[in-house]
Parts: sequence; C-alpha cells; structure tokens
Amino acid sequence: MAIPSGSGTEVLKRVTVHGNNNGWNTNVITVPSNHIYTLLSIVFCEVAAESGKIISIRVNDGTNDINLLLNQSVGSYGTFVFSDKFIMTAGDILKVENSSSNGDWWITYIDQDWT
Repeated sequence: MAIPSGSGTEVLKRVTVHGNNNGWNTNVITVPSNHIYTLLSIVFCEVAAESGKIISIRVNDGTNDINLLLNQSVGSYGTFVFSDKFIMTAGDILKVENSSSNGDWWITYIDQDWT
C-alpha cells in the first residue's frame, strides 16, 4: 500500500470473540487493502472457572506468524488486558488463543480507511 496522500476516515471499532473453546481463533481481524488498523487493547476473560490456563496473541504478516504474547497465564475467572499499541496493514491477520474451554475476547482498534 502506498503512503496515503488524499482524504480518508478514522473510525473507532471493536470486534468480539464469545466463548472461544480451547484453541486458536485464526481470523479475528483481517486488514483489507487501503486500510491501516491501530490496535488499542485486547481484553481476555476466562469464564469457565478453570485455573492455570494460558492465552496467546499472534499477527500473521502475510508470510509468518509473529508472536505478540505467548503463553500468558490467566487464573480462574481472570481477566488479562494487552494494552500495547501496534499497527496492522493490508493482509495482516490477528489470531488469538486460549486454553480454557470458554474464553471471551474484546478487541478495540482505530480503522484508517484510505479507499
């Protein structure tokens, strides 16, 4: 994608994953052409009363899965907030994983649309 020189829009958005069951959700967000996403926060809540569970976050850059958070422990009914900001560009794919049988994800981001 070329560096935008015209007008565009910036919109706050969110995406949710309800009841992710013990594995990877491999297509939480896919960035379309002529968009830049700035991820603001990713919140995970363990809702299955299972202690000692882990979560992981990755972004596929079109070629490789890049680990942003790997094997973070979350307790029974625990909540974890990943609040480091990062950008995703066209073709990038956000992936999340939890090892509990029931986990909820809440992801907020800014969508810069240059279409």
